[in-house]
Amino acid sequence: MTSDNDRPLSEQIDAILPQTQCRKCGYQGCKPYAEAISEGLADINQCPPGGEHGIQQLAALLNVPAKPLNPAFGSERSRLLAVIDEAVCIGCTKCLPPCPTDAILGTSKHMHTVIAELCTGCELCIAPCPVNCIRMENATSAWTQSDADRSRARYQTRNRRIAKLEAEKIERLNRQKLLLVKLNKAKAAD
Repeated sequence: MTSDNDRPLSEQIDAILPQTQCRKCGYQGCKPYAEAISEGLADINQCPPGGEHGIQQLAALLNVPAKPLNPAFGSERSRLLAVIDEAVCIGCTKCLPPCPTDAILGTSKHMHTVIAELCTGCELCIAPCPVNCIRMENATSAWTQSDADRSRARYQTRNRRIAKLEAEKIERLNRQKLLLVKLNKAKAAD
């Protein structure tokens, strides 16, 4: 069993972050933000969902003074959840790709819904919606470490799935190119 001190600093920082993957910090998710902090490229006060408590934890880990949340990145507020007005939803699926934890369930031309216990409140689904049927509401419970751990696992699983699909797409395109080259050679030989 390894202690936290045996893990790379970026992993220790990532373990403190709330794993909402909201990008409000200016990075593409909690892990890239953690890496930037560990490399001295980002400050500890850029995470609105982590708020003052997260800043205090990061300051303690890094042995630096705590500071207020930088308002350029947003403000601390209670946990939010996305809610889809299912009567207005047109099933365009534009909200599905940006959801970092696959918390939105739906298919093309059918209404969508949010699985509340999986929603991180990141708000990334709002902008792509062409009919403005997604709103954010206050959650009835606070974000916990268990929520963060589950969110991290879902985010990593989603990223692996997307990478696999992309690799399969590239392989398929390469096979098609190879087949086209063979067909062109066969035509040239005729």
